[in-house]
Amino acid sequence: MSAKSSIEWTDATWNPVRGCTKVSPGCKHCYASTFAERFRGVPDHPYEQGFDLRLVPEKLAEPLRWAASKVVFVNSMSDLFQVGVPDEYIQRVVQVMELANWHTFQVLTKRADRMQEMLSGTVSHVGGSRHIWWGVSVEDRKYGLPRIELLRNTPASVRFLSVEPLLEDLGEVDLSGIAWVIVGGESGAGARPLKPEWVLNIKQQCEDANVPFFFKQWGGVRKKQAGRLLEGKTFDEMPERVQIEPANVASRNAMIRTLSTFNSPTSQLPLAF
Repeated sequence: MSAKSSIEWTDATWNPVRGCTKVSPGCKHCYASTFAERFRGVPDHPYEQGFDLRLVPEKLAEPLRWAASKVVFVNSMSDLFQVGVPDEYIQRVVQVMELANWHTFQVLTKRADRMQEMLSGTVSHVGGSRHIWWGVSVEDRKYGLPRIELLRNTPASVRFLSVEPLLEDLGEVDLSGIAWVIVGGESGAGARPLKPEWVLNIKQQCEDANVPFFFKQWGGVRKKQAGRLLEGKTFDEMPERVQIEPANVASRNAMIRTLSTFNSPTSQLPLAF
């Protein structure tokens, strides 16, 4: 059974890595950290170690067990390209995405430099795979806009932006080479405000550049009450998905066996750091 997601722009989440560290203002009220730390010290809970970085190799084959085609957010509770996740382990994650091509995978990072480096090198063979979407988080001008430039220079067929939480007006954004833009406000305790003019600025630029625009939420302390209507409408635009027939049970089991015998030093990695 897949981890069904309440995130508006995906169907399921897949977390072969758990935990992360904060690197920019967008991380201040990280929902994943808040959730994970509630369970620190709870015996046998997946987040017994809170939000400490942890590899979860037993989760690697999970998408290969899902027969129905899904949109899958990769590492909703982590960042695949953070320091501490070995290159070899990232290669294993990429191998699964390559095999499970009946799904659409959404990989989102704040470490755009490392993603660019790996997609230009050791995992460059999947850059042209249209069922794998590569994205960066953008929260402001100082930290977010440079990530867009790094992403634009990353060899990938489908690149996207998650502009959430949007913390200020981004001004003019170069959307060349970008296939999708998500915008949303911060939610939960201490949520910083989202101004309509900031959102409308990005929406207009997406329309001008013919880039699909997805408005996720206004956010705030009561995000459900605030909703996700923009100018009285919902905006759920997404790039066109590649439609591939799911592999049958025998083929999927064969893929899992291939993965389990994959010759990599990753098999010797500890489960926790």
